[in-house]
Parts: sequence; structure tokens; C-alpha cells
Amino acid sequence: MAVVDAGRISARGAAMRRRAPLLPALILLFIVTQIPFLFTIIFSFQSWNLLRPGSTRWVWFQNYASVFTDGTALQALLNEVLMTVLAVLVSLVLGTLFAVLLDRKFPGRSVVRTLLISPFLIMPTVAALLWKTTMLDPVYGILNYLLRQVGAGPVDFVSSFPMTSVIVVLVWQWTPFMMLICLAGLQSQSHEVLEAASMDGAGPLRTFFSVTLPHLRSYLELGGLLGAIYLVNTFDLIYMMTQGGPGTATTNLPYYIYQRAFQGFDIGQASALGVVTVIGTIIVATVALRSLFSVFKTAEGRA
Repeated sequence: MAVVDAGRISARGAAMRRRAPLLPALILLFIVTQIPFLFTIIFSFQSWNLLRPGSTRWVWFQNYASVFTDGTALQALLNEVLMTVLAVLVSLVLGTLFAVLLDRKFPGRSVVRTLLISPFLIMPTVAALLWKTTMLDPVYGILNYLLRQVGAGPVDFVSSFPMTSVIVVLVWQWTPFMMLICLAGLQSQSHEVLEAASMDGAGPLRTFFSVTLPHLRSYLELGGLLGAIYLVNTFDLIYMMTQGGPGTATTNLPYYIYQRAFQGFDIGQASALGVVTVIGTIIVATVALRSLFSVFKTAEGRA
């Protein structure tokens, strides 16, 4: 028994020594993330408007009730869901097509791969300005230049089609991310299975839909969930392109939080909106982590 206890103590000591170098980073992470979030939760139970000093009082769940009864907040939630779902689905489809292309050998494949990945390396603010001024501008934009060549009039895409413009930029940025995940899934596929399907008489389309696509299912789920986690928090692109307008056409939850906190100075309602957004993100992140672990387990089983 004494030997067993000594072994347990030694194992615990070794575990503590391995974790000790991580403690400063964990402490810093706790200070800069969890403490502010704790204050956000406290503020969400208060009525606090910076334009009315001294009017702070506890209202408990009133701010949360207003989140689900405020028409603008509900519209922002609807825009959030629409923007995220469409951007993720379209980028998944395009990413899968590009991954299938890059999984084949052809001259210049490395150059094409670099060009397809490059949009994901551009900062969102730069991407927003690039598309707003260079691509979609009604006077100087490339798309309107092409339209004028066929006799069509200039179109102010950002003002006339704000949601579509935002989704196009999000798809342009996140398609490379989906492509890389799908490409990893394609390269992990057994060539023996593909050869067996070919020997059984299955054509390329039949092989893709019956063999390759089921193999990519976990990778597609992972890419979609990870993309949704990031796209739910889209702020900079909307701020630079549309400022949430026209009206509330492109106002999502992060931008509405900014409006309530820094334009309406309503700290209580903005904090409640922030807590609701964080809870939703945590739910999506939990599902994403489970999908990630399932991918790892599948890979281990094949190894």
C-alpha cells in the first residue's frame, strides 16, 4: 500500500511539473477573459446608462427579457443566423469543389493552391475595404466596369444588396479554410477503397457521392462548426462595409452590442446581449469540439 501511495504521489508530482510552465499563461488568460466576463454578467442584471449618471439599479432579468422582445435585437439575431448559415454552406460547397480539384495532380497545382489560400490570410478589415472600394464601388469598382462593357448601368451593390455583399465577402474569405479541411479529409482517404469502387464499375460521380462524400462527412461537420463559431462574431467586416445598414439590414448581434454600448451607452442591455451571444457561441463550440474528437478517434482507428 505504501508503494502504491508513493507511486501516486510521484505521478502527481510529475503531472504538476509538466503543467507548471503553463500556469502563467493560464493565469493571464483568466485575468483578461474570465474576470471581464464576470463583470459583464454583473452588469447584465443592472439598468445602467452612461447618459444618466447615478441611475444605476438592479433589474435582474429585465435586460434579458428585453433582448427577446426588442424588435431590433430579434432582427439582429435573424440576420446573424441567415448570414452565418448561408456563408458557411456556400463556403463548404465551394471549398469541397476546390479540394477535389487540388487533390488531383496537374501542372501549376502549388501555384493554384497558394492563390486559393491567400484570401484566408487577408485581415477582415482589409478584405472589407478591398471589396467595398475595388470590387463593388458603383464608380470605380471592377464589377461595375464589367457591367458597363455590356451596356448595363452602374449598381451600388453595398447599398442595394447589403446582405448579399457581406455574405459574398465572408464566402470569399472562408472558402480557403473549408478547402483545407476537406483537402485533409481527401488525402486521408484510402486509395484501396477508391480502387475497389473503380473495379466494381463505379464512375467518378458515383464514387464521389457513395464513397468520398461519406468519408468527408466528419470533416465537413467540423469545418462548418468551426466556421460558424468565427462567423457568429463577425463585426469588423460589417463595420467597414455597411455599418449595419441600410437600416438594420446587416446588423448582427456583435454589431448591435456595439451600437447599444458605444452609441446608445446602455451598458446593461449591451451586457445582456453579450452574455446571450457568448452562451450561443459556447454551445456551438462544444458541438465543434465533440466533432473534432470524433475525427481524431476515427483517424486513430484507421491507424
